[in-house]
Amino acid sequence: MAGVTTADLAKEPRTVAAMFDTVAPNYDFADAVMTVGLIGWWRRRTLKVIRPAPGERILDLAAGTCSSSIALAKRDASVVACDFSEGMLRQGRQRVGGRVGQLSLIGGDGTRLPFADETFDKVTVSFGLRNVQDVPKALTELRRVTKPGGKLVICEFSRPVWRPYRALYRWYLSRVMPALAKLVASNSPAYGYLADSIWAWADQQELERQLEQAGWASATHSNMMGGIVALHSAAR
Repeated sequence: MAGVTTADLAKEPRTVAAMFDTVAPNYDFADAVMTVGLIGWWRRRTLKVIRPAPGERILDLAAGTCSSSIALAKRDASVVACDFSEGMLRQGRQRVGGRVGQLSLIGGDGTRLPFADETFDKVTVSFGLRNVQDVPKALTELRRVTKPGGKLVICEFSRPVWRPYRALYRWYLSRVMPALAKLVASNSPAYGYLADSIWAWADQQELERQLEQAGWASATHSNMMGGIVALHSAAR
């Protein structure tokens, strides 16, 4: 298909960023359709775990169109929304429209964060860590920019814990999700990569191991929808 930008599981940063640039205009609508509206519930659960407090500095990495960043800023936290896709950030700027006070949008790569050591009270990533080429490096970078005593919260697609449910989920990713993408997405082939990246992603225990290897403490997780999504948290 001419003019279509997609990516593969090598996750070359420029290619992945360009792909997200192409899906950005319709990304939020497509997300809502393909998660049957559950994306909003998952984000609200994540917000409760982050527990943003007035005056805290929070980094929202892979912020995309700023859905989670806006919710954090509305709790009077000082929020930096960071993403390596300029197209996604452009949609975020339109969405914010100057209406949210303590929120800034910055382009940046998760493996080379453009922030000083120990800048943030809390750092968070929602549905974006699996798109990073070097996850251990990104986890190390997130720890570097977090203050001692600070907190990391990751919300990401994960592995259903019940085997029959896992098989049904794989069928959804391989059959239903691509069909829905053709109907609602601005770049439907990109959702083939996104489905593959979900299935190839680390399970809950593996991500906890990577967090510990990156120097994070007290790594733990809780499952949503039987493990389709997992909420991970850890301390600096």
